[in-house]
Order: sequence, then C-alpha cells, then structure tokens
Amino acid sequence: FNISLDGSLSNGRVLIDMEEPEQEGAPDGMKVDTQGNIYCTGPGGLWVIDPSGKCLGRIAIPELPANLAWGDPDWKTLYITARSSIYCLQLTIPGIAAWTT
Repeated sequence: FNISLDGSLSNGRVLIDMEEPEQEGAPDGMKVDTQGNIYCTGPGGLWVIDPSGKCLGRIAIPELPANLAWGDPDWKTLYITARSSIYCLQLTIPGIAAWTT
C-alpha cells in the first residue's frame, strides 16, 4: 500500500507470495526492522523478506510459529510465539516499535 500523511492507505498490491502447499502454516504475525526488512511467520517457519519483496531466507522453528514481538532495551531480540513455546532470536538489526499515538 501507499501510505498518505493522514495514515490512509491506497494502491494495494502483492509484495510476496508465501504459498507453500507442502508446508503447514500461513502468513500470520509480522514485524519490521529499522532497515525495512519484514519478519513474518508462515509456512516452514519465520520468513525474512526485504523491502522489495525478495525472500532473504527462512528460519526453521521447532514448532509452527504464530506471532512475533520485539524486545529487550536495544530492540534486537525477536520473540516468537508458537503452539506451546516461546522462542527468541538475537539479531544485529533492531526492530521498530509498533505505531503509537
């Protein structure tokens, strides 16, 4: 989407097709880092997608991941919730906080 100054959205388009029929799961939780990379739970684990829509890689998680949250004072820890566990990844790029008003 294009985002207007007032926060309204227009011009929706597909960034990436995450369909993987042989893998369990669907796109769900999503977070963005300070470089614009997207971290999205989906088929086969955690997908890392650059701002242009290129998949930089997938991180296998022992369980099907559901959602994500940035944490720790430097925002470089990504917490991942799954069916019965919480996992964390130490990253070199900090995440960005959710929209606040």
